Amino acid sequence: MRTIKLKKREERRLQRGHPWVFSNEIEDLPRDAQPGELVDVTDNRGQFLGRGYLNPRSLIACRILTRQQEETDVPFFVSRIRRARELRERLGFGRSYRAVFSEGDGIPGLIVDKYEDVLAVQCSTAGIDRLTKTILAALDEVYAPSAIVLRNDSGSRELEGLALDVSVVKGSVAGPVRFEESGLKYRADLLEGQKTGFFFDQRENRQALAALVPGLRTLDCFCYVGAWALSAARFGASEVMGIDSSERAISLAQANAGLNGLAAKFVVADVFDELRRLEKDRQRFGCIILDPPAFVKSRAKVREALKGYKEINLRALRLLEPGGFLVTCSCSHHIDLDLFREMLIDASWSAGRPVRLLEERSQARDHPMLLAARETQYLKCLVLQAQ
Repeated sequence: MRTIKLKKREERRLQRGHPWVFSNEIEDLPRDAQPGELVDVTDNRGQFLGRGYLNPRSLIACRILTRQQEETDVPFFVSRIRRARELRERLGFGRSYRAVFSEGDGIPGLIVDKYEDVLAVQCSTAGIDRLTKTILAALDEVYAPSAIVLRNDSGSRELEGLALDVSVVKGSVAGPVRFEESGLKYRADLLEGQKTGFFFDQRENRQALAALVPGLRTLDCFCYVGAWALSAARFGASEVMGIDSSERAISLAQANAGLNGLAAKFVVADVFDELRRLEKDRQRFGCIILDPPAFVKSRAKVREALKGYKEINLRALRLLEPGGFLVTCSCSHHIDLDLFREMLIDASWSAGRPVRLLEERSQARDHPMLLAARETQYLKCLVLQAQ
């Protein structure tokens, strides 16, 4: 196995638990190294630090899989995946949840979502892509699923020089799958839906609506398949409206409302345009939820993304009744909590609506974060009250 050596005094972050090695930290990156190749990493004196996989084309040149000199074979991945499963079971996550969360579960580059007995798998890096057969065998041993869908169509694969593809590699998936999450029934499209078809990361944040929405007219922006909206309806909102630009998502949201016997109105529209129209029509809401897709894919686009976040937040604040609640989110990991809060201060000032911060939340516990790697904490969810 090839060994790569770090430059002098570049080992501390790795020793403290961070799983990434950047290209400018390596003393001599081999020109003939292949994307996804397994390597040992040492400090400048040759002391072993970890074993991971290399991608000379990426700024993140190496991602650490283990701090031991051990084989990364089927038993290795069975151990990691089983450990992740045991955590979810201990935390009471039922039968549907994020089963593997990349670095948070010690397998950087791998995402696995479990929908009852169907798995949706994303291999987002060259190293994990090369290990796909090994990982699928490990998943099969731990979960014995009826079907496995490979959702290898994320933009991060393009950055790694990988092809995009969606395929069913075990069993069959005929249309949207049915599953239950937090007492609500859903249908999700694992083949063509966003990400893997559903967003488990907001599970615990949606439960926070129980104390906010009773008796309030509630608006869910970027509603996708209706999880926030249906949670609001379940918790006693007087009226619920969801907006999304995708006709397919709205169709699933309406079907999900029917599955649960809940009343909610869903509208196909551009959220930016619809918020302006609602303001022009002098509409008012007691609670508004903003859970947009990531507005920024790279640091170079942060300023542009902040403008978009500010726009939707100031529009939402103008639509709130006095004392109304804004649940506002960002899943863009390039925008940290401090930046997000500063944007909200600007939006509040521009909207002429002072706000109080009631709560700061993050991703659900089936998306565990590495304490030494802030990058693994990507989701921000703030609960505000307008004056």
